[in-house]
Amino acid sequence: MKQTISFVTLGVADLERSRRFYKALGWIESSGSQAEVAFFQVGSIAFALFDRESLAEDAKVSPDGSGFPGFALAHNVATEADVDATLLEAVTAGGQLIRPAEKASWGGFRGYFADPDGFLWEVCYNPFFPLDKRGFIQLPQ
Repeated sequence: MKQTISFVTLGVADLERSRRFYKALGWIESSGSQAEVAFFQVGSIAFALFDRESLAEDAKVSPDGSGFPGFALAHNVATEADVDATLLEAVTAGGQLIRPAEKASWGGFRGYFADPDGFLWEVCYNPFFPLDKRGFIQLPQ
């Protein structure tokens, strides 16, 4: 399998609410979106919002689930100040602050918010993984 991720798709409870939330963060919805799915280009990955029940049906799994989903999405930024600004932007757009920004034990600076469906987002400044000119993270080779 090639080491790549093409899409991250979130199964959401209210598609229109989630569309509004991500648009309020300044994300631009793709013209490829349809009534039942919203697409956003995020660097080299496509991000999609899909009705939770429909996504579960498509995968042939139960839509039930609660608690910690076992993963978090991450948005890396260029400075510690950007962490604070991004968390504020997310809360202003309708997200919930989960963990305020603070120094991390490993030397970075981070905080967490949840989107309207409770999906966790870490907002992180990591001095060890710099961002390139396009804002993409650069992992060491």
